[in-house]
Amino acid sequence: MSEVKCIGILTSGGDAPGMNAAIRAVTRSAIYHGLQVKGIYRGYKGLVTGEIKEFKSQNVSNIIQQGGTILKTARCKEFRTPEGRKLAYENMKKEGIDALIVIGGDGSLTGALQFAKEFDVPCIGLPGTIDNDLYGTDSTIGYDTALNTILDCVDKIRDTATSHERLFFVEVMGRDAGFLALNSAIAGGCEAAIIPEFATEVDQLEEFIKNGFRKSKNSSIVIVAESELTGGAMHYAERVKNEYPQYDVRVTILGHLQRGGSPTAHDRILASRLGAAAIDALLEGQRNVMVGIKNDQVVYVPFSRAIKYEKNIDRQLVDVLRNLSI
Repeated sequence: MSEVKCIGILTSGGDAPGMNAAIRAVTRSAIYHGLQVKGIYRGYKGLVTGEIKEFKSQNVSNIIQQGGTILKTARCKEFRTPEGRKLAYENMKKEGIDALIVIGGDGSLTGALQFAKEFDVPCIGLPGTIDNDLYGTDSTIGYDTALNTILDCVDKIRDTATSHERLFFVEVMGRDAGFLALNSAIAGGCEAAIIPEFATEVDQLEEFIKNGFRKSKNSSIVIVAESELTGGAMHYAERVKNEYPQYDVRVTILGHLQRGGSPTAHDRILASRLGAAAIDALLEGQRNVMVGIKNDQVVYVPFSRAIKYEKNIDRQLVDVLRNLSI
């Protein structure tokens, strides 16, 4: 778009490893194409408060390997109000920003869509969330790193589970999506995964017990997705204590361990590709789209689709886990 001369970049929602790699890619790709770049601190809050700084190439040096986000992230109640968004737009115009690139999850993209509609601002989104729950992209920035972090923890828990012949429930993040739980269970050689997608279909604990998980093993690890639909790991541990008191049960909640750490090569490459593609999208005249990856190709997904549609679990993976856990 010929009228875009200056872009603003922000990170919003939960931090995810690889966000810095995306910031770096957006900044340097924009500069390469002759655009000015302004970093907006603390997500939409920085737009409302005017916490904005010009970024040069050196501002993003030596950050590709860092977890978290150098631009910080924060919740912003003001941006949820028309008055707050108007103030954000005024600050944006004052700084000479013509377009926004937003790195975050579905909440961040929802905010971008509303802002774009109200003030006719070109917005491009990058999928930055460890949950991998955004429709239209095979993977989100941070997902692979979080998966590997979980795997490292599960491998360590396996040692003590085996030594003490215990049943461990390990709770992982994912909100209402079971991607982290299911895939970490497969990669970690776990006996089962309890995920929100099946919470209303079957009693996943009953299914696990009835499959005779103690026929050939003295210890077991079950990954539980943190969700209101599943009830979390503590819920299932209590059930086992009450319904199957013969089992020695322990719970490990990984929590924010999963969010941190240096991004994997996969996440660094993904973030770099998507960041560069975000600038290409703006130059092509795209607006209000999320840049994603499908079958290793860059795709543009309208915000409305990325937010509205649910990304489905591959049910064949559930069969793989069940078949290999005997």
